Amino acid sequence: MVIDSIYADGYKNLCGIDIKAHPGMNIFVGDNAQGKTNLIEAIWLMTGCRSFRGTRDRDFIGFDKERADIRLGYTDRERSQSIGFAVKRQNMRDKEITLNGVKIPLLSRLFGNLKCVVFTPEDLAIAKGSPDNRRSFIDLSASQLKISFVYALNKYDNILSQRNAAIKDIQMGLANRDALDIWDVQLAKTGAYISVIRDTYCNTLNNYTKSLYNLITEGNEEFQIYYQSTIYRSLEGRTDHEGELYEIYYDKLKQSMDDDIRAGYTLCGIHRDDAVAVINGLSVREFGSQGQQRSAALAMKIAQARIISEQTGDAPVMLLDDVLSELDVKRQRFVLENIEGMQVFITCCDERTAAPSGVPANGEMFRIKNGMIDR
Repeated sequence: MVIDSIYADGYKNLCGIDIKAHPGMNIFVGDNAQGKTNLIEAIWLMTGCRSFRGTRDRDFIGFDKERADIRLGYTDRERSQSIGFAVKRQNMRDKEITLNGVKIPLLSRLFGNLKCVVFTPEDLAIAKGSPDNRRSFIDLSASQLKISFVYALNKYDNILSQRNAAIKDIQMGLANRDALDIWDVQLAKTGAYISVIRDTYCNTLNNYTKSLYNLITEGNEEFQIYYQSTIYRSLEGRTDHEGELYEIYYDKLKQSMDDDIRAGYTLCGIHRDDAVAVINGLSVREFGSQGQQRSAALAMKIAQARIISEQTGDAPVMLLDDVLSELDVKRQRFVLENIEGMQVFITCCDERTAAPSGVPANGEMFRIKNGMIDR
């Protein structure tokens, strides 16, 4: 998968960005606050995902602008495609979103078309961060392979909200305990399915990360990642999410009912699960050094890209937002060597970070200043 062209104007501080992207490495150099990350964020939005910076809709448009426009052309293994996005300050809800000229009602409906892997300095904390961070990473990665998984995740969140609301009603004496059963049935069905998908993806991820981490440490440390469920003791080889796995999940919710009512919310389920990373049998989150945690994150993100490439037949576009400057030379080299063959967009303040020997033959360098390409 290759991005051919990018146009961005009015998105935050971007002004008249209009470039033909190189199919290899694209390096965007500039001082801080010049628009490098805004450009990466604009590309990421065209995947149908939420901003990795948590940008709200009303902040899409630059302070001195009335409209934001993003247009992107890309080629996958089948054909050339185009995505368009525009929003006006006077009516933020009425977004103009198109895929190949056809109007799309929501940005999220673009998901699954343009496949990218974004890597930011915050992602270096995946292994040591909260379980929520790792769940989000696993869920996004699995969704890029199985689009229907997104709907299961959204369905689960809606059911969980309804069950928690019912628990509050029971606490206040507005409903009896039987009110939970309708939500327990649905939560168990959806939760069992999500558990199977997550466990399957973690097993695949583990196969890739072990070999990648081995390259970083030259075989001196052993890395492993596995899915830790609050419902199941083991999911190894299990796919019967409509059979016994559903029944186990349902029974667990019944057993936890008293505790849930006392707490005021659902204590166990896929919303409390984790993807645990270990090095030499010890938790990376609890015992890993900063170097080990960063190496684990690098292995996980590059593995994400390789899995997409091998399972879909289309290598994703890599978006590296000021990550290399956070790494030592050895890890910088590891990243660059292991994303060869993919189109890459890199932002940095010093071009020597991404291209120590000058602009590579299979790449191009762009300088960004005040939201514009400084030619």
